[in-house]
Amino acid sequence: MGTDRLGLLLDQFDCARQRAQVRLAGLGDEEYLWEPAADCWSIRRRGEARTPRAFGPGDWVLDQGAPDIPPSEYAEVARQAADGMSVAKIAEDWSVSVRRVEEVLAHTGPVLPDRTPVTTIAWRLGHLHYGFAGGWEWAFGERRRDPKLMVDFTPDASLALEGFWASVDRWREAVANVTDEQLDTVGFSQYPYGSDPDDPFVDVLWGGNLEFIHHMSEIALLRDLWQHRA
Repeated sequence: MGTDRLGLLLDQFDCARQRAQVRLAGLGDEEYLWEPAADCWSIRRRGEARTPRAFGPGDWVLDQGAPDIPPSEYAEVARQAADGMSVAKIAEDWSVSVRRVEEVLAHTGPVLPDRTPVTTIAWRLGHLHYGFAGGWEWAFGERRRDPKLMVDFTPDASLALEGFWASVDRWREAVANVTDEQLDTVGFSQYPYGSDPDDPFVDVLWGGNLEFIHHMSEIALLRDLWQHRA
């Protein structure tokens, strides 16, 4: 196990990836698309999308709702403001109005839990997939393609997993060659959604690991629920 910054992040990622691959073994199409609650977000045929900003380059699109800042991200918005980011820039990053950012920054008292839809395994895998594909493009690639148009979402679980692991492994291979100087470079990743251009790359990697781990944990729980759905 490495003890340097990059080594620790890579070891954490590798451990999570190994566990995730085991937990995803045997995933079938019906389970992949299973909607365990009403009004789930998932992947859908383009003409059947239920959300206003569903996206994807092909016949199937990934649900995405109207832009907002969920309560769980209020602290992140406060951090951005404390670090000197303007209200206008924060609003641009979150695709919300300046007034909404001002409301968040003015909030006092306890933060209520997020009210977000349940998402299917297909949605969670698709979300991670375009994140890894876009993350590679905007840190190591041409920094040109829109991440939301890089993944052709599919209702076929096997095809989805094949493409997903290919993107994960390409990302892992590129990250393994990052230098200490690049880890500390603000804007090494220019990923167009979120705060990557304003963060040192080591923070981007840390956040990427967190995103991978928490979504894979959710997928593992959905698989358990599927087994006991009767």
